[in-house]
Parts: sequence; C-alpha cells; structure tokens
Amino acid sequence: MTDTTADRPVARAGRTPRYLAALREFWSEADWIMRLSLLLALALVVCAVAAPLIAPFDPNAQSLLSRLRPPVGFERARPDYLLGTDELGRDILSRCLYGLRLTLSVAFLGAMIGLLLGGSLGLLSGLAGGLVDDLIMGLVDIQIAVPFTLIALLAVALFGGDLQVLIVVLGIAYWEQYARIVRGEVVKLRGMPFIEAALAAGAGDARIALRHVVPNIVSPVVVMFTLNFSNIVLLESTLSFLGLGLRPPAATLGSMVGMGRDYIPSAPWVVAAPALLIVMITFVVQMLGDFLRDRTDVRLRDR
Repeated sequence: MTDTTADRPVARAGRTPRYLAALREFWSEADWIMRLSLLLALALVVCAVAAPLIAPFDPNAQSLLSRLRPPVGFERARPDYLLGTDELGRDILSRCLYGLRLTLSVAFLGAMIGLLLGGSLGLLSGLAGGLVDDLIMGLVDIQIAVPFTLIALLAVALFGGDLQVLIVVLGIAYWEQYARIVRGEVVKLRGMPFIEAALAAGAGDARIALRHVVPNIVSPVVVMFTLNFSNIVLLESTLSFLGLGLRPPAATLGSMVGMGRDYIPSAPWVVAAPALLIVMITFVVQMLGDFLRDRTDVRLRDR
C-alpha cells in the first residue's frame, strides 16, 4: 500500500484559500466602474478610520490670523493648509476627515436602525396578517403622510441635538420603506409551494421566517439599504444645513456645508471639499448597491 500522507501538506499548501478565491471572482466579475467604486469606497473607509492619524491639525483648533485661507496653489495660500481654512481659521482637510468619519458612522447606524425596525415590522406584518397587518400598515401610512422634517424638528426640540438623538431620528426616517418592501415580498412568498410544504411539515412561524423567507428577500433589502444609506447622508446634510444637526464644534460633512454657505461667493473652498465628499459617498454606495443586487438576486444571476 502506498503511503500518501506526505502528499497531503503539498496539496493543501497549493490550494487557494476560499476567501481569496471569492475575492478574485468578485473582482473579475466587476467592470471598471465597479472597480473604481470599490477603490473609492476603500479609500473613504480608510480615511474615516485613520482620521486621527492622517489629519494634520486638530479639527477644532482655531487660528483667526489664518482664517479663509485658500487651498494650496492659490494666492494667500499657506502650505500647511492643503485645502485652506474656514471662517474661524480651522483646517478644512482635518475637518473633512473627521467629518467623513462622523457622517459615515451616523449614516450606517441610522440605516441599520431603519433596516432592523422596518424589516422586523414588515416581516411580522406579512406573516401575521389580519389586525396586526392593518395596524403596522396604518403606522406606515402615517409615517408617509407626515413630513419627516416636522418629526425631526419635534425630536430636536424635545430631546436636544445630541449625537444619539440624531442617530435615532435618522434611523426612523425610512423604516416604512423597509416595512412595505419586506411585507410585500413576504405576502408573495407566503403562497409559494415550499412555504406550504414547510407549514404542512409542522414548521413554526419563526423557522419559516428565518429559514425560508429571509434568504429570499435579501436582494431587495440590500438595494433598499444602499438607497437609504445615501438618503440618510443627504438627510443629515439637510438637517445640518437647517441647523438641526449636531451642535458645534462637532462637524459632519453636512454641517460643514451648512456653516459655510454664507461664504460661498467669497470663499467657495469652504464648502467645496465636504460637498464633493458627500457626492462621492452617494455615488459609491449606489454603485455598490447595484452590484450587490446583481450578486444576491438569483433570477438576475442566472440570466
């Protein structure tokens, strides 16, 4: 009998790890726009995470003698301030890095709250039906009918403009969209033969929801998450523009645009950099959402 144990380490050593193979396949299937979006997303995340290490100055440090300095390359520019300074002499590059970090954190947490709240209520509504369905859909109609800006004004007036309040306010902004989409998908799936077979086999609602329903609604939920992530970034910018965002000196990209709007005619660089970052975030997230939809939707993948 031939001993093949010596050959096993060689075979294992030459085998490509599964995650590397998945990444290679993911990269090979992406077009150049998607690859550019992935690189931009990676760069944004790295800059946000490493903001304390990359930022050349304290984002809140003021220098009135250096206020409204233009970016490097323009007249009156200082080489220390690559993107110039704002009306209080604060370094715009440092504030953009910290603002990017805070904006991404707030948007992600807000989108996750909306996903969990709306997805859970939509799942419950679709599976339970009857009075529970009518009650949840009534709440959805109320959320759609009331302008969300009024809800944000009321929340800020009652609870203040702290970070936790802002995250919760942004989290409940779009939960009704998740609820409607998930509820519609659940109602459609509820009449499928495999669901009826699971019910006939004695499966409970929790098992049906986790094992049969949730995997089939991943694609629309992923698309909705990416759409809402971008919408939350823009909504946070709008609230900050209206003075309903975080209190100074904490800075998000939206609050930087809001506070610098009075200086657009004389110092447009104050709002140019944060506005460009907002556009980049929304573009990257939308592109990633389209690609993930194609990857998670079995019907699109089989065509």
